[in-house]
Amino acid sequence: MADARWRVVCVVCALCLTSAVLASQDLMVKMTKGFSKVVDDCKTELNIGDHIMQDMYNYWREEYQLINRDMGCMVLCMAKKLDLMEDQKMHHGKAEEFAKSHGADDDVAKKLVSIIHECEQQHAGVADECMRALEVAKCFRTKIHELKWAPSMEVIMEEMMTAV
Repeated sequence: MADARWRVVCVVCALCLTSAVLASQDLMVKMTKGFSKVVDDCKTELNIGDHIMQDMYNYWREEYQLINRDMGCMVLCMAKKLDLMEDQKMHHGKAEEFAKSHGADDDVAKKLVSIIHECEQQHAGVADECMRALEVAKCFRTKIHELKWAPSMEVIMEEMMTAV
């Protein structure tokens, strides 16, 4: 009887963890859509060609190599347009509010800001601001994958297609 109860507890815990991961993946999709609203403005402002869209579409793919400096410039531009930057760094309060406005609870929003802050500190020595933004974005992607919060490409593509 105790063995059966233990199994039930394990199944309930697994379901809770799975729903937390799925909720976090949904949040990442919503935040990605929030960022994508300013893509065209930044492409025009930075005079970057359509080649940048490949990096944008493949951002969440772990195996995709992000090496294009323009991607870092785009990330920086988008963050600025969304009023998430202050003194070339992510404004933690505004980033937390951005996450919450897309469905994050307090703990998840704080975790996201903590990840960004850690990534910023890790790459603070990169002099070129676009390359630093690229490295921070790559670091963020890696840490989100480690948490199993990254959305699947199928979900991202579906969201992008419905937004068109």
